[in-house]
Amino acid sequence: MTGTEGDQQLYWRLLRYVWPHWRVFTLAIIAMIVLALTDPAIPALLKPMLDGAFIEQDADMILMIPLLFVGLFTVRGLAAYTSGGALHWVANRVIMQLRYEMFQRLLHMPCRYYDLHSAGSIVSRFSYDVMQIREASTNALTVLVRDSLAIIGLLAYMFYINWQLSLIAMISAPLIAVVVMIIRRRLRKMSRKFQESMADINHVIHECINGHKLIKIFNGYRQEQDRFYQIINTNRRYAMKFAMAAVASSPSVQLITVIFLAIIIYIATGQAIQGDLSVGAFVSFFGAMAMLLGPLKRLVGINEYIQRGLAASESVFAVLDAPVEPVDQPATDLRLQGEIRLQDLNFRYADDQPEVLKDITVTINPGETVALVGVSGSGKTTLTNLLTGFYPVDPGQVFIDDTDITRIPLATLRASISLVGQDTFLFNDTVRNNIAYGDLANSDDKAVRQAAINACAMEFINELDNGLDTVIGVNGKQLSGGQMQRLSIARALLKDAPILIFDEATSALDSLSEQKIQSAMVKAREGRTCIIIAHRLSTIEHADRVLVLQAGRLVESGTHRQLLDRGGVYATLHRMQFSPSA
Repeated sequence: MTGTEGDQQLYWRLLRYVWPHWRVFTLAIIAMIVLALTDPAIPALLKPMLDGAFIEQDADMILMIPLLFVGLFTVRGLAAYTSGGALHWVANRVIMQLRYEMFQRLLHMPCRYYDLHSAGSIVSRFSYDVMQIREASTNALTVLVRDSLAIIGLLAYMFYINWQLSLIAMISAPLIAVVVMIIRRRLRKMSRKFQESMADINHVIHECINGHKLIKIFNGYRQEQDRFYQIINTNRRYAMKFAMAAVASSPSVQLITVIFLAIIIYIATGQAIQGDLSVGAFVSFFGAMAMLLGPLKRLVGINEYIQRGLAASESVFAVLDAPVEPVDQPATDLRLQGEIRLQDLNFRYADDQPEVLKDITVTINPGETVALVGVSGSGKTTLTNLLTGFYPVDPGQVFIDDTDITRIPLATLRASISLVGQDTFLFNDTVRNNIAYGDLANSDDKAVRQAAINACAMEFINELDNGLDTVIGVNGKQLSGGQMQRLSIARALLKDAPILIFDEATSALDSLSEQKIQSAMVKAREGRTCIIIAHRLSTIEHADRVLVLQAGRLVESGTHRQLLDRGGVYATLHRMQFSPSA
């Protein structure tokens, strides 16, 4: 597919977002047509004004011409206001719809998408790229329709006045087209580069905000300043290259136009001397041709906006076309019992990365509490990521209740699992809404309070200004790490799922709170399958079974006491943690 064909398809796809608002858009088009029709009327009034009012001194014409000018520009003002307002309305609707669809898509992106794209690049598509589409979807159409019609009208009037001179003017069109084509390619390339650099800027700012404490403690100010300067300087260079190409378009077109205009003036002057062209007709023709410069300049200028918009459209539609999780699968009323079986499970996060899990085969019985232990990077969290469907299982299989999870709708699978992750995340909302989140939003007050009590969270919630209705700030900035983790545990307990996963759920708790959470976890485990990931081995001594992972392989399995007596990997880890020198 050629670049031009690809641009056309991309633009037509973009215009499909305009179509639902065709009534308002039609109003804008009608207003633009009226505005365009008034352009040739201006030079048309010059001929009777000069020939009738000035030369022949016609009294009626002297009175009529000023009134016609006032009426003409009144119509032009109303038409411009109507078309501008209607197009802004359509443009804002298109932007809103695109952002909404992108956000819907983003919510259902697989975890791999977030692995491959930085937060800054994603935010840039929502903030910067979509706004560039505004110019291409509606504003460019304004110029395209209005000025094209104006040029057609002016040319028609010029042919009516003098067809020979008009033909000379038409010769400039192919030359202008060549200039526009050359500049178009340059604009498109620089627009892509500029958008990529905008994503880099957002990414660095995002990292600086999230890592501001690290920057302060390690005195990373100069390093971050230098990194940011390099990125914004790259952004500036691409912006200048784009601007220089855009700026070059209008002077180039104007130069070609003025050269032909000079030729026409020379020939028209000769015709006027010979009496073949009246003064009024000459001024009227020249005025119409001069008025062509404005629409021509704007038509060439829209190439800048269209190329920006098309480059942004590629970025936006890449989000809309990216594969998502199969969210169209309806959830079922099936409540899983909690038997988990992993069969010949292998996994790597990318084809060019090493295997994280290798030949894992194990069965976890319903209601059993299993602890996963091992050094960092041994594959513990990855295993739970496969169980929850965050990443596809390939090769190998994961069964729940003898059903391959690939045959279980994701909504059903995840409804059967509660997860407390090692990276606690809370929304900028009330305590209540953070506990009763998603499908739990309609939980009654008694259930929410009981979950908070079981998670040992109610004691600090009662001390907050508005209790459960206290807004906790961005990512819970008003709470300590331990308090945030207890709210996350309360949320998992409220879900009342048959499978519970605690991934370092007590890592941010003090010893007293940890003891309370351990008691709550023992109660929550009753009748449920529970998987606990912990580095502190004291927290999993009472698990029914301990699975030891090393370099992605399952190397040991047994109770706490059995593994200690065996003197293997688990015993070594235990000795390292509890020896007097540890």
